[in-house]
Amino acid sequence: MTATAAAHRLAESATGWLSGGIHHLRLDPDDDGTYKALGETALAAAIILREGVAGSGQRLAARDLLEHAWRELGRGDALYLCQAENPASTDPLEIYAHFARAGLRHPALEELLRHLRRTRPEQTRELLPNRRLAVANAARVTGLEPSADMTALAAGTWLGTATAPWLIDRATAYAMTHTVFHLTDWGADPGGLTPQMVGYLELWLPVWLDVWTEVAEWDLVGELLIVDACLPAPVCPPEAWTGLAEVQRPDGRLPRDAEPGPDEPGEAFRHDHHPTVVAAIAGTLGLSRRLHAPATVS
Repeated sequence: MTATAAAHRLAESATGWLSGGIHHLRLDPDDDGTYKALGETALAAAIILREGVAGSGQRLAARDLLEHAWRELGRGDALYLCQAENPASTDPLEIYAHFARAGLRHPALEELLRHLRRTRPEQTRELLPNRRLAVANAARVTGLEPSADMTALAAGTWLGTATAPWLIDRATAYAMTHTVFHLTDWGADPGGLTPQMVGYLELWLPVWLDVWTEVAEWDLVGELLIVDACLPAPVCPPEAWTGLAEVQRPDGRLPRDAEPGPDEPGEAFRHDHHPTVVAAIAGTLGLSRRLHAPATVS
């Protein structure tokens, strides 16, 4: 199996599993995790539709996923209420950006966000540097304000300081991946990374991928492969893609790690929703980059 075929399998199978079980994901206003999961669903669907490399069945499934998530959030009303009740929170903006990326808008929420943006809510809370990038990119995607100086914001991140690569741990690895996602807007603009960042990632990304593959941290492996697809040119070996595709279950679910997940369908969906969203995004971006790359890329 080539890396191109593996990426296609990852994306198509993951999207099918998400579509088949999405009825298990409902908004619980008292559970912030459900807001996040619906936003992640919208992100995966929006990227599938943006990249334009999916077949007709996968595109239809992506539209269904997007519509389900938007409907569960009251077509934006739930995010509006959440923002009105928690003015300092940046979560509604970050979640809303995934829908805005796909053309789903809520004028009242945007008016509220514009008003609140004048007070710089990210300054009222102590956010990690990569979260500041998340807020800036969400504002950029929704068109609420001119683009922030993303390079200046990135300078405060772990990746921006080119810290000793052997000191990376699991939490820092996730922060690093999201720094890349926000700087490139999930692969739409590889030029959002500085040349220094690109050189650093080209050297160390395959090494980190080996480390987390060895310990079977499949969710993180998937995120690292998204980083690979966000670079100007992929650097991870084809075996990284084929290896993750082989771990994927026959039904399309990607397990978080080596531990067996629950068997009950609803519990299984909630347990493996995030890694399977990651698989759908990684596969879509990996396939897109390879279809638009020189013929030497497998």
